[in-house]
Amino acid sequence: MTTAILSGPFVALAVPEKGASRYAILALLAVAGTLLLALSAKTKVVLGPVDLSLQTFAVLIIAAAFGMRLGVVTLLLYMAEGAIGLPVFQNTPEKGIGIAYMLGTTGGFLAGFVAMAAIVGYAADRGWGNSLFKLFGAMLAAEIVMMAMGFAWLAFIIGTAGAWEFGVAAFIVPDLIKVLLAATVVPAGWALFARR
Repeated sequence: MTTAILSGPFVALAVPEKGASRYAILALLAVAGTLLLALSAKTKVVLGPVDLSLQTFAVLIIAAAFGMRLGVVTLLLYMAEGAIGLPVFQNTPEKGIGIAYMLGTTGGFLAGFVAMAAIVGYAADRGWGNSLFKLFGAMLAAEIVMMAMGFAWLAFIIGTAGAWEFGVAAFIVPDLIKVLLAATVVPAGWALFARR
C-alpha cells in the first residue's frame, strides 16, 4: 500500500474517481454526515447552566474523513436543513426552529462549524489525518476559530461577560477533550487500515 493512498481523507478510499456513481456516493455521504450531525446535536449532557453535545466531535471527524470540499458541503447541507425548519440543531424545536433559531445565541457557533470543517478538511486533504500532532494542531486551530466566531456573535447579543461565561469558559475543557479524542481516532483509523 502506497503512502499516497494513505495520505488524504478517508473518503478518497470509498469514492470512485469519476462517473455518476461518484456523485451518488458523495451525495449519500453528505446526507449521512448530516444525520450524524443531527444525532450528535441531540446527544447531550447537562452540566449546570450549559448543555454539552457531541457535535464538535462529529464535525471534526466528518471533516477529517471527508476532506475540505465534501466536509464543507455536508455542513452547509446541515445548515440548510436547519434553516428550512428541520429540528436538527441541539435545542430545536424546544427553543425555536429555522432561521430564527440560527440567528439566536448559537448562530456564531453554527457558522463556526463550517469554518471548522474547512480548516480540518484542508488539513486532511494534505495528509495530516495520519499524524496525531499535525491533526491535533489543525483541529485545535479549528476549535479556536469556531469558538471565536461563536463568542463574537454571542457577545453582540448578550455582552462580552455573558458570552465568555456561558459561551466559551464552560466549554473549554470539554471541547479540548473532544479535539484530543478526534485527533487520536483518525490516525488510529489510518493505522488500522494500513495494517489490512
